[in-house]
Amino acid sequence: MSDLMHYKGYYGSVHLDQEELIFHGKLEYIRDLVSYEGNTAKQLKSAFEEAVDDYLATCKQRQVEPEIPFKGSLNVRIGKELHRRIAIAATNGDLSINSYIKAILEKGVDKRIDT
Repeated sequence: MSDLMHYKGYYGSVHLDQEELIFHGKLEYIRDLVSYEGNTAKQLKSAFEEAVDDYLATCKQRQVEPEIPFKGSLNVRIGKELHRRIAIAATNGDLSINSYIKAILEKGVDKRIDT
């Protein structure tokens, strides 16, 4: 997905329903379902920002912590052989497995995104 909007640390998707001719999306990277829609791109952006504000206000009113995207940890299943190779490479580089994987990912992902 390349079409994302950003507001107050949240990311929202952009989709077009070609039958109804309406834009729609949802907050990405959280489990809570927060969706929005609009008839124009401008309306969609406004609805996205309003959805974020409403989500944060609702969480505050209910006295619950809002989910945040990107908590800093993720679980990736990589298979035994790749796990072994990573562990050996990390040890040879005098790094923890987490530090080694983080360094490799930083090199690769920086080439692919615009922040």
